[in-house]
Amino acid sequence: MICQKVLNRDFGRGFYVTNIYGQAKFWAKRKGRKQRNEGIITEFTFLESAFTSNYLKTVRYEDYSEEWLDFVVMNRENDTDKNLHDYDIVEGPVANDDIATRIPFYLQGGITKVEFIEELKFKHSVSHQIAFCTQKSLQMIKTAFNKVDLNEMTIDDAIVQSLIIDFEMADFQAIDLYFNSKIYSRLIDEKTELYKKSWQEVYEMLKIELKNKLRR
Repeated sequence: MICQKVLNRDFGRGFYVTNIYGQAKFWAKRKGRKQRNEGIITEFTFLESAFTSNYLKTVRYEDYSEEWLDFVVMNRENDTDKNLHDYDIVEGPVANDDIATRIPFYLQGGITKVEFIEELKFKHSVSHQIAFCTQKSLQMIKTAFNKVDLNEMTIDDAIVQSLIIDFEMADFQAIDLYFNSKIYSRLIDEKTELYKKSWQEVYEMLKIELKNKLRR
């Protein structure tokens, strides 16, 4: 999967990836030209269990549809600093530049919703994107083929990886446990200043919390 950081696009503000290599290559070249460099394709692995868990709110648009169009138009027209939806992860086809230029025509009544969808299906080939719209949704991906170096990871990532290794947990189980713990609630509360501690110290506090739970 290639990634790109996007503000107000099809699915709102988020971290975007695709499973289509040709599309990834196109995005990399396009972004590279804007930054005056070659562009880079970064491969990630993704936990599909994210779409079946109660931990994350997700939605999948299998193809161009009226629901997909309504969602894209809402996000494309958003001029605020925040997303207008509360999904953690959104998957679906891409509204490319050609489609984007047709949206105002549709909004002005120049074409009906049904006609727009039929036009999309007829003219455009298969495309794909996943938008990770919240911090916790990013725990569902990791760089492929790279060895884990806990010292170079964020507190969240390092603790989750440690839970996986030390307690032989599944990725999703470790993520769910950590983000629902009292220690995490304290960590994101700036008043506690817990964020100033090393991840190792926070992890030891989390293990104490887990032991106390088991004793009850």
